[in-house]
Amino acid sequence: MKKLVIIPAYNEQGGIEKTVRDILKYAPGFDYVIINDCSTDHTLEVCRENGFHVVSLPVNLGIGGGVQTGYLYAFQNDYDIAVQFDGDGQHNARYLNEMADKLVKDNLDMVIGSRYIKKEGFQSSGLRRVGIRYFTALIRLVTGKKITDPTSGMRMAGRDVIEIYAKNYPKDYPEPESVVAILKAGKKVDEIPVQMNAREEGVSSISPRKSVYYMIKVSLAILIAAIRR
Repeated sequence: MKKLVIIPAYNEQGGIEKTVRDILKYAPGFDYVIINDCSTDHTLEVCRENGFHVVSLPVNLGIGGGVQTGYLYAFQNDYDIAVQFDGDGQHNARYLNEMADKLVKDNLDMVIGSRYIKKEGFQSSGLRRVGIRYFTALIRLVTGKKITDPTSGMRMAGRDVIEIYAKNYPKDYPEPESVVAILKAGKKVDEIPVQMNAREEGVSSISPRKSVYYMIKVSLAILIAAIRR
């Protein structure tokens, strides 16, 4: 099976090399592509100096547009499996083979790496955990499925989901909304426990000042995604 790691990267000069080395070491059976989302730091230079596989966008599309570019790349190049993987060092490549095995053996459409099954490793801030539990409850209300880590950016998709996301992917804070869309489309989603690391470089796109907007926007997006089907 052809397997691809999609690494969206915006200003990740401090973590992108470590991320790729981690994939090459622990998941050598996966190809990878870095989607450089018009970074203003030296992310692109680091990629070129190391000979990394990179698609460099001419304008900044945001996290949703960057991830969708990766899924479009996977679809057009006939990959069977694609997995999103942060470029800041938070995700661990040693789980990728386990995720792929579960996707295939359990005949799933998506596997999410969850911090909150075994609750090991970096758990995010207390305020964010409250928000995550809220989204878990809201997603369960509208879909009937419990997703313990709906904001996880570490998620693996099969061919059907690759095609769906290549055509349509949420642009702003996409993770919870995109999971609901897949569940409402009748796709099978499950989680495995993973450990994540604290961010070593850069800053999160969700600042305390943006947290209220984030909660309202994502809640509305989830409800809209739930009634589209």
